[in-house]
Formats: sequence, C-alpha cells, structure tokens
Amino acid sequence: MANEQVIARWQEKATDPEIAAQLADLLASGDADAIEDAFYRNLEFGTAGLRGVLGPGTNRMNVYTVGQATQGLCDYLNAHKAEGATPSIAICYDSRINANLFARETAAIAAGNGIKAHIYPRLEPTPALSFAVRHLGCDAGVNVTASHNPAKYNGYKVYGPDGCQIASEMADEIQATILRTDAFDDVKKADFDEALAAGTIEWISDETLEAFLDAVQAQSVTAAGDDAAELKLVYTPLNGTGLETVTKILNRIGIDDITVVPEQAMPDGNFPTCPYPNPEMLEALQKGIDLCEQVHPDLLLATDPDTDRVGTAVKNGDDYLLPSGNEMGVLLLDYIGRVRTAEGTMPENPVAVTTIVSTDMVDAVAAKYGIEVRRVLTGFKYIGGVIADLEAEGHPERFVFGFEESYGYLAGTHARDKDAVVASMLICQMARYYRARGKNLAQALEDLYQEHGYYRNKTETAEFEGVAGAQAMKDLMAGLRTQPPTEIGGLAVEGVLDYQAGVADLPKANVLEFNLEGGQKVIFRPSGTEPKIKAYIFAHDATAEATEALRAKLIEAAQGILKA
Repeated sequence: MANEQVIARWQEKATDPEIAAQLADLLASGDADAIEDAFYRNLEFGTAGLRGVLGPGTNRMNVYTVGQATQGLCDYLNAHKAEGATPSIAICYDSRINANLFARETAAIAAGNGIKAHIYPRLEPTPALSFAVRHLGCDAGVNVTASHNPAKYNGYKVYGPDGCQIASEMADEIQATILRTDAFDDVKKADFDEALAAGTIEWISDETLEAFLDAVQAQSVTAAGDDAAELKLVYTPLNGTGLETVTKILNRIGIDDITVVPEQAMPDGNFPTCPYPNPEMLEALQKGIDLCEQVHPDLLLATDPDTDRVGTAVKNGDDYLLPSGNEMGVLLLDYIGRVRTAEGTMPENPVAVTTIVSTDMVDAVAAKYGIEVRRVLTGFKYIGGVIADLEAEGHPERFVFGFEESYGYLAGTHARDKDAVVASMLICQMARYYRARGKNLAQALEDLYQEHGYYRNKTETAEFEGVAGAQAMKDLMAGLRTQPPTEIGGLAVEGVLDYQAGVADLPKANVLEFNLEGGQKVIFRPSGTEPKIKAYIFAHDATAEATEALRAKLIEAAQGILKA
C-alpha cells in the first residue's frame, strides 16, 4: 500500500506549482488505484536510467525524482573523481513534455555539486549526446528522453565516459546513492542562469554538433558514380529531434529532394498525429505514407523522437513495404559488405555485432563477405562494449556495423548508441545504389531471401501494468523456468538456454531461449524499461509460404504463453 506519511510529506514539500496542483487533483480524485500506482514504490534506476509516467509521486517522472537521481549521479561522480579534478557531464534532451525543464534541472544540480555541466542549447538526437560525452571528455552524460514511448512518459538515460549507457555496476552504485538521498532536503542546486554566467554551466557549441555530423559523414558508403544518382525522399521526424541533423546529413551527401511531413515536422511532446511515435508501427508512418501518395518518392524515412531509431516504407506494387528492423539490418549489412568489398575499403577481419534476439539471417549474409558476427544481450550498450574492446585492441576499424531488431543501427565508432542519423544516410545511399540498378529496396530484400532462404521474425508483447502486473511478470518467467514447455506451436523443444544462469561470456540476464526442431526458436524477455514481456519469434525455411506458416504457428503459441 502507498505510505500515507510519504504522501503527506509530498503535500508539504512538493512546492513546484505544477506538481503541487497535479498532486492535489490526484488526491481529490479519490482514485485509490491511481494514488497507489503513483506512490507504491520509488521509480527504479537501472542501466537505462529512469523511465516513467509524468506526474506527482515517487513512481513518476517529475522535478523531484529527476533531482534525486541527479544528486545520486553527482555523489557518484564526486566519490570517484581523481584528486583535484572537476568532473563534468554532457546533457541533452528531446521534444518530450518537460524535457527541457528536466535537462536544465540536471545542469543546475550538477553545478550545485561542483560538477561542470555541458548542455545542448536546443533539443538534439541521442547519438549527438553519446558523441558529445567523448568529444568533450566528460565523465558522464544525461539524456532526457523516453525514446518512442507515448506522450505520458519521459525518461532519464545516463551515459558513462565511453559514451555508452552505463553498465549494471555503475547503475547499482548510483541507485544505492539515490536511496540514501532525500528528494526534497538533500538535493544541492545552483541557480541555472547564475551558474551559466559563472561558467559552471556551458552551452554545447555548434562546433560539437558539426563535428558529430563530420563523423557521421565519414561513414559514407557509396559505389563509384552512385553519388550522382537522384533520390526523392519523404521524411518525418515524428515531432521529435531529427529534422536538423537528418536533413543536414542528407544535404551533405547530395540528397536535396526531401519533402518533410508538415504535421510532424516541428517538436511536439504531445505527438498529436501518432499517439505512439514508434517508427516500427504503421500508425506512426501513416501520415508519411499519405504524403507519399501525393509526392511519389523513392523512399519514406521516419525517425523516432530522440532520433536513435529509424523506420522506412517503400512503394511495392500497389502497397507499401515496411521493412522490419531485422530486414533493414541485413539489407544494410549486405550493402556495406557488397560495396566496401567492391571498392576495396573492407578492413581486415571485419566484425558485425547484433543481439541474441535479432534475426539469424545476419549469419548467412555476413559469411558471404567474411564478416565475423558477435552476438550480445539486448541493449545497445553491449554493442558499444564490443566497439570498446576492438578499440582497446587497437583495431576499431574492424567494426563495420551493428544493429538491433528494434530499428537501431550504427556504423562507425563516433557514437556508442543507436544512431538514426548515420542510419538514415546509409539507407538513402543504399536506396540510391539500387535505384541506379533499376531496383527498389523491396526488390533488393527479395533478392536476399532468394539467395539465403526466407527468415521471418515477429515480436509479441504482453503488458503488465501496476503492482499486480509486476508480480505477474515475475510469475510468468518463473513458471517458464520451473515448468518449461516441451513443445511450442507443435514443434518439440530441443534445448533451453537460460541466460540468467549464464550463457557463453555474456552477462547474466532474465532471458529464456527455447530452441525448437527444424532450427526455429522463441525467446522470452521482460523489458528493462517498460512493464512488458516480449516473445521473439524466429522462423526459417526455403520458401516464403513455408516460413510464414511456421511463424504463424509460433506466434499463436507465444501469445498463449504470454496470456497464461
């Protein structure tokens, strides 16, 4: 039950006008479930930082929970600083409600703790923050974003000095510090404007953003003569951060025929045209597709609010193909392998990195070009970790591409997180390459299936809201461990990998993989940032029809398990 003393203290101490008014309304509503959900726990800080619904309460995103987390981060940085050193952090934010407020609050608290804060003067993409951390030599980074979640959410991602989202050890230590920090009495905060005048807060200059774009452009992959081919594009930033950087990088590589979806061009944290601003979903791309019917471009490009994910659509006959994250991942890997091999720019012993829940087709495509595939846990910080390992070995150039099935891609080592800016550039270069050869991306994908066999993946998701939902998630995963199914979708389970018990050299994780007869598989994984369990479906056969039939059976079976 929500602690009445905690609620009373919030009534007394939460003097921020917006939060005080929202709290009064919440308590006056008499909605016991809503009050319970707002206060039944502290918003958990993990490797993805904080993410939650906006509003008053310990289990909500607001200036007090953000302040408490920032104080914990500052205490951590000061405890680990070298003698005589002044720690520094880089700060970025996207278009979400209160994102600018939370970013300025973070900077002011950093300054109040003797930490230099570098903050972007306007909203910028997640990869620009990852780049800035290393470019400016910072000890940490904070990005205020909830990625592609609905408008009621915001989040607070913390990055280490390597530009990756923090590892579990650092997250655990910060969380312990947060738990010792009173959100009202222990937070040390400077006045933002005074700290800016004193130089303890500093705007990140356009030079840093231009350096980021230079680093992105350095990853250009173009076959001889293709850069002269014309490409017509419709683009939507989904009311997020992508407009400036994506259009700039495309202009740099000679793509100027860009029609921006007008209703989704400008930042708007309410996301009025797509309640779920996720480029994986048709609903988010519908405005762009409607515009395509008027403009008739070669390609539709859509980046999510913090511009770390990108989705596409291409006219395919009378319909539109929306390549999945897996399909775009293998298309890009094949394109990079194909062009860099032909142009003689492929490094020795090239490496591609993907996750345990990404398509197995990547292995077949990579083998064609002699590319080593390394698989990591879900979370781009693990892909960033492989880049760091290669860098430590003195061969960062070996990394040629990394991707997640959830529409996140990276080429180059300039960022250690998903980068929809570099991905947008490469997707457009790839589309231009195939256009010069009389094909579109739908036809190019079909060619790959004809060559390597048909791979079909699907992610099924079950949501578990509130207190009861959190327990139901635990019970479902526990049941799969103690009484694992002997068959799924009529296919015998031939092996089970429990990543929580340890698999290969990977960190332990709450993930279960069921390997089925015929090389099919299903993986179950609770989300690390949302109250959801995801089931990842893997089907593979020689024909599209056989593969779809397999996938359909596995989807139905996975849905049954998730609803049990």
